[in-house]
Amino acid sequence: MENENKYKKAAFAAGCFWGIEETFRITKGVISTAVGYMGGHTENPTYENVCSGRTGHAETVELTYDPSVITYNELLDIFWKIHDPTTLNRQGPDIGEQYRSVIFYYDSEQEKAARASKEELQQSGMYNRDVVTEIVPADKFKFYMAEDYHQQYLKKRGRSSCRF
Repeated sequence: MENENKYKKAAFAAGCFWGIEETFRITKGVISTAVGYMGGHTENPTYENVCSGRTGHAETVELTYDPSVITYNELLDIFWKIHDPTTLNRQGPDIGEQYRSVIFYYDSEQEKAARASKEELQQSGMYNRDVVTEIVPADKFKFYMAEDYHQQYLKKRGRSSCRF
């Protein structure tokens, strides 16, 4: 990747990773995306392990972005819009800890921005319930890449969303 040192990482969990990945994959300024598992206690988890609800992992999208094209705050705006951050361990019909809402931050600037945007959303009156999104340091958890068949799942199938 040209100018790789100017790129930054971000990681978000917001339910099933297929749709989240597709949204970020087609966002201008996002260089690459990968789906995987983060936030748990089991090493090298598989999709089946994570779905069992015993690993503690969340389905996560890790992305590399160019901050000269898209800011972290703009990525946060997208994150908040593509899921319901008030449902604990659930997104739509998907229920379980692996579908929880999490922002994994890579530095103090991302942490500050994530906490400020969460507070702003909570105070906006947009939701009648509390925003339950976790904000945790990425370096506390390893990102485990999901199996190949999950990578760019919707793109491979010529779809733009999980909805039929």
